[in-house]
Amino acid sequence: MNKAIIIFFFLLPLVTKAQTDLLILGSGGREVRTYTTGTDITMKTIYDQWFDGTITDMRHDSVFVNGLPFHYKEIAAIRIAHTNFSNTVLSAGMMVAGGGIFVLGAVNGLYRGDKSKDWYTASGLFTGAALVTVGFLLTKTRKSVYRIGGKYRLDYLVLGAEKKTTAPAAPAPNQN
Repeated sequence: MNKAIIIFFFLLPLVTKAQTDLLILGSGGREVRTYTTGTDITMKTIYDQWFDGTITDMRHDSVFVNGLPFHYKEIAAIRIAHTNFSNTVLSAGMMVAGGGIFVLGAVNGLYRGDKSKDWYTASGLFTGAALVTVGFLLTKTRKSVYRIGGKYRLDYLVLGAEKKTTAPAAPAPNQN
């Protein structure tokens, strides 16, 4: 039994595959995000087209998104979604609460029979406006677009000895 386990672990590297190439989004020498086969990506090409999908393969400086090949230099921007409680549920709740303050002031004013200029107090207006504004600003933090070029750069890292990114140089012709 022990010999079978040892043989299994010695033969395992012969049939397994190592990690694939990496696509690294960086800024000023630091990594922002790393992409590899199986990672979801939303990207804009230099042809002003947005593609959303899964990286199905990476080879020879090409990134295959849902089977469509793109040279990594054709990627002009990458969009990353940041979905969490504060920019989804909380932001929507704040905008609804701010709108509710305005509606409640109008309903109470109609119920009491006040003139329309007396429906709202200054504190109600400021509170409602602040809730709507902050809720709206929180929704703007859901997505970040990283434009490749000035501040951000995209690097293609080749892993694996059998992968070549360029063809071998042809021998020089004999000049006799």
